Amino acid sequence: MTLTELKYIVAVARERHFGRAAEACFVSQPTLSVAIRKLEEELGVVLFERGGTEIGITPIGLRVVAQAQKVLEEGANLREIARQGHDPLEGPLRVGVIYTVGPYLLPYLVPEQIRRTPQMPLLLQENYTARLLELLRQGEIDCAIVALPLPDTGLSQCALYDEPFYVTVPHNHPWADEARVDSRRLKEENMLLLGAGHCFRDQVLEVCPELSRFSASSEGIQRTFEGSSLETIRHMVAAGIGITVLPASALGVQGAESQLLRYIPFKPPAPDRRVVLVWRKSFPRQAAIEALIQAVRQCGMPGATMLEDAAPQSAETV
Repeated sequence: MTLTELKYIVAVARERHFGRAAEACFVSQPTLSVAIRKLEEELGVVLFERGGTEIGITPIGLRVVAQAQKVLEEGANLREIARQGHDPLEGPLRVGVIYTVGPYLLPYLVPEQIRRTPQMPLLLQENYTARLLELLRQGEIDCAIVALPLPDTGLSQCALYDEPFYVTVPHNHPWADEARVDSRRLKEENMLLLGAGHCFRDQVLEVCPELSRFSASSEGIQRTFEGSSLETIRHMVAAGIGITVLPASALGVQGAESQLLRYIPFKPPAPDRRVVLVWRKSFPRQAAIEALIQAVRQCGMPGATMLEDAAPQSAETV
């Protein structure tokens, strides 16, 4: 039994597909399949139900995969403990960031972090919240910057900042000169939304639940459109295709389309989101985590209210 074999079974459990799991592990499918079959023979149990388009996990397989995730996490901690023997701020910190935070926070965070702790480069990875939490549990990254709410993960967390949402419309839209917009009026418009998997999409749907009905019906094809990124959607709004909702940090991005847009706050109670840093409770480089928190809070990103008094905490539900 090797850590590599454990990594393979965790990948198959996540992807429910041998081909995608092999791709995620950067090996060929036969190599991954042979390794998993060897592990099953060694353990004397069947971990996966094969034969369909989607791989199933046996009851004993669920338990083995859960334990494998813990072993991989502890393996990552061993490397960090050894590194901490020199200096907890020495060496890279692997940081995951969700897609709707990365483009707006990182240009401010990275220079600040380099100024404060140049000996601790950030190895950055953008992804969806669910994927980042999986990578965190498996020890593939050290921490992640995500938005609340999150599932029950048993991770430690620290609140970083809050930011309000703004309605974004073309400059010639009937709402362009309004001081504030009632969220209930969004259902009247062609809304541009992020695709499924983005937590920001879910937060916008919470602001106007009626949009969920449109996007799940044939009428929704005419009433809502889905984009792959907030910047794609911003350009679509500038082209007059519809309106959208953006977080305040995205408003600071200036481009050729800026003069074609108007950003309007919501009427109270204005929707917003809280961005947090999460990490494994067992992660040994706490000084590195604290250094990253302080770098975020001092980076000067516009549009956000930094939560200077929020202290790191362990949380059963984050």
